[in-house]
Order: sequence, then C-alpha cells, then structure tokens
Amino acid sequence: MFNRLRLTPPRPVMRLAFLGLCGCLALIAGMPLLLTGCAATLQASIGDRTAICVFLGPVCHKLTPGGAGQSYLRYVNSGARWSQYRKVIVDPVIIVSSAESQISPAAAQQLANSFDAVLKEKLGTRFQLTDRPGAGVMRIQVALTDARAATPGLRTITMAVPQARTLSTVGYLATGSFPFVGAAEGAAKVVDSRSGELLAALADRQVGGGHIKAAAQWTLGDAENAINLWAERAANQLYAWTSGAQTPR
Repeated sequence: MFNRLRLTPPRPVMRLAFLGLCGCLALIAGMPLLLTGCAATLQASIGDRTAICVFLGPVCHKLTPGGAGQSYLRYVNSGARWSQYRKVIVDPVIIVSSAESQISPAAAQQLANSFDAVLKEKLGTRFQLTDRPGAGVMRIQVALTDARAATPGLRTITMAVPQARTLSTVGYLATGSFPFVGAAEGAAKVVDSRSGELLAALADRQVGGGHIKAAAQWTLGDAENAINLWAERAANQLYAWTSGAQTPR
C-alpha cells in the first residue's frame, strides 16, 4: 500500500514560508517605505491638536496638510514681504503638553535645550542671529508638544534581527510606526519682530525610522533626530523664501 501523502510541511518550512510571505507583503504594499526606510525618522499623523492650538493660537484653524518633504500641518503668509528678512530672533524653545508627559520633566527640558541650540546653529548658517527686534528681523517661536522615549533593548531586536525586522516593517504598514521607537511632536510660528505679523506656522510629528543604525541609540535618540530634522528644514525653507529661490506658499 502507498503511504499517505503528507501535505503539511514541517514546522521550520512553515516558519520560513510565513516570514517569506511577510517579506513579500512588505515589498508589495510598502514600496514607498523602501525609499524612506533608511531615514532616521518618519513623519506621522497628528491626532490631538490641543497643545498645538494652545501654542499657535487662532492660526491653528488655518493650518492645512503639507506635501512631500513639508511639515504635516502648515500655514504660509504668501502676501508677506519675505525678501526683506536677513536676521532672525530665536526665542527659547518651550514645552507645551496637553497630556501627561511620557518622559520626565528633566528629560523634556534637556530636549528643549537641545532643540534651542541646534535651531540657532542651523539658522545661524543662513541668517544673522540677533536679540533685537527691528526692520528685516523675523522672530521664530517653537514649542515641543510631545516626546516619547524608545525602548532600546526591544528596538534593537526589531531593527537588527532580519526576521523581526521584516515583521516590524509589516507592523509599520499597519500602524504608521515601528515597534518600540520614540517620537517627537512640535509646533512653530514665524512672525515679524516689530509688527507681530504672522509669516508662517507649522506643526509636525516624527517617529523613529527603520534605519538599523538607530537600533541601539539611547532612549531619546529618535526625538533628537526629529529635532535635528526640523532645525535643518527650518533654516533651508526660510532661506529659500527670503532669498527668492522659492515662492512662499
């Protein structure tokens, strides 16, 4: 008599097939992610806008979704005379939160201080920094509205172990965030230093990206990466508008 045909594959084969299927799903459904998966941070949606609107005030209701490479929410005064601005005042970064903080007050202040320093560093390469209002001087005001720490040990597994990384990518496609990563959310407004005319306002949220180099970084490394991104983007964008390289819109 013939032996019964075994249709159920051995467990190791099933496991490999499952991981292979997950990888295919990540490749098929996540092509855009493949282009950004090496980024230190990835943009995430903003849910509760309470803290953002407290900081920005009435302009909060004028915010509209940004495009590729822009903040998640933004407003730009296209009628302002952007070309007159050559100097900038950077107010100290403040902390505004509508929910119980996910990190200690000391850690939050450390992030705010770091944000303040890198913002001045980046803007200082494009504009003259000053502390005196006057003609041709804009003022930038920034607030951290949320910050969350990563879980280093578990994150190392999800970013560095190939099988776990595959599942992590599938998780990102489903939730918009990698497991165990940190995050930061902030808002900013730019005004004329003398008249107070609003020039621009924005809000953005960044979560830890899928870059393997970020796997073992310290708990607030993702938040710091977001801060560095925002500072670089602010300096480049404001310079593009004031130099005439881009039309403010």
